[in-house]
Amino acid sequence: MLPKQKGRIHCTLMAAGAWREQFDHMFCLFPGTSTANSVAHPQTEMAPRHCSKVPRNVNLEKLRSGYLFPEISRHEAEHLQKNPDEGLIRLGIGDTTHPIPDTITLAMAEHVRGLSTIQGYRGYGAEQGNMALRKAIAGKFYQDMGIEANEIFVSDGAQCDISRLQLLLGPNVTVAVQDPSFPAYIDSSVVVGQAGELEEETGKYGNIIYMNCGPENNFFPDLSATPRTDIIFFCSPNNPTGHAASRQQLKQLVEFARANGSIIVYDSAYAVYIRDESPKSIFEIPGAREVAIEISSFSKFAGFTGVRLGWTVVPEELKYSNGFPVIKDFNRIVCTCFNGASNIAQAGGLACLSTDGYQALRKVIGYYMENAKILVDGFKSVDLKVYGGKNAPYIWVHFPGLNSWNVFGEILQKTNIVTVPGRGFGPAGEEYIRISSFGQREHILEASRRLKFYL
Repeated sequence: MLPKQKGRIHCTLMAAGAWREQFDHMFCLFPGTSTANSVAHPQTEMAPRHCSKVPRNVNLEKLRSGYLFPEISRHEAEHLQKNPDEGLIRLGIGDTTHPIPDTITLAMAEHVRGLSTIQGYRGYGAEQGNMALRKAIAGKFYQDMGIEANEIFVSDGAQCDISRLQLLLGPNVTVAVQDPSFPAYIDSSVVVGQAGELEEETGKYGNIIYMNCGPENNFFPDLSATPRTDIIFFCSPNNPTGHAASRQQLKQLVEFARANGSIIVYDSAYAVYIRDESPKSIFEIPGAREVAIEISSFSKFAGFTGVRLGWTVVPEELKYSNGFPVIKDFNRIVCTCFNGASNIAQAGGLACLSTDGYQALRKVIGYYMENAKILVDGFKSVDLKVYGGKNAPYIWVHFPGLNSWNVFGEILQKTNIVTVPGRGFGPAGEEYIRISSFGQREHILEASRRLKFYL
């Protein structure tokens, strides 16, 4: 079983990384090089190279050493190099593995073939997206919620829209995030200048409010003890915990935002995985149109992680403190920073929302959720506390008293399975690992067998 130890080794590595970055800066090493991998030549050893007079963005200096998921990929690559024949199973980064149904890929292929004809060629489209697709999204996901097609902005994915929203909001707003939560909310807040300084002791940024969302409070923040902020990032079903907020919880959140004059940025990227009565959209809650923006994606719903397609909903009723409609500014941001989603991807999006396409995708979603059940049952059989896996494709497993990076590392070494350390999702993720159910069934069964044997 895993030894009980804290994160001293991890902290030492971070300190070494910080020293190396400072050392590299002193000698103006070119981008992509470092003292760790550069080869010194006798005649030029320690000689400074040319530097521009352009200062580095101070906000980027405040970021942690690496974004979580590339860090996981780096650990995976290092392990593979040392153990090339061990049968690695990837249940870490939430990348879909099931093929996209034929009815959807055929629609994209037909569009591609059309581009080689006079009749079928299309160049620039509307930055806001194909109107047919915007109407289809409104009809499929927001029926009876009052959302109109003109309030939907089609994009190249939810993560890209998070950054566009941060550009919209600017550096002077205050921010709250769930803890644990998807790291892009915090990292984009740092880049735009909202976050303040990193407090090494706590692992938190000084100007961000971290709303604890753990099993002790049913994965929902104590809003009575939460300070007012301008923006509240909220994801349901939550990545990484897999918890889908109840209707009552979301009513509390909307009422809290209305009372405080806040804007909720609601991430519903996993809504199609919800199997109970939990709301699939914040706009199911009365009053949400005046306080919320919703981002969503085809990535995990349709296997479009590589195709890239998403959307953001900005209701016309949502206004700034001076009464100016937020939708007008977001439209300006989109027109300035984006040339519109690929028309090939949008053709695929329309096929996803057709009767045949949507039915085929529901089968794929069911497949992933059966994978989740297999993994949950496996962990429960060895008496570990397991959350998620019911309304989302993620399993959140508790290893009491243990450092999550150590758990991640030992599982990788001993079972050849890639997971994600919970600490990567925020301080409240310590002692947890996240496991994805995106995988082929034989790999899921084998992973469950290995984990049960090891644990």
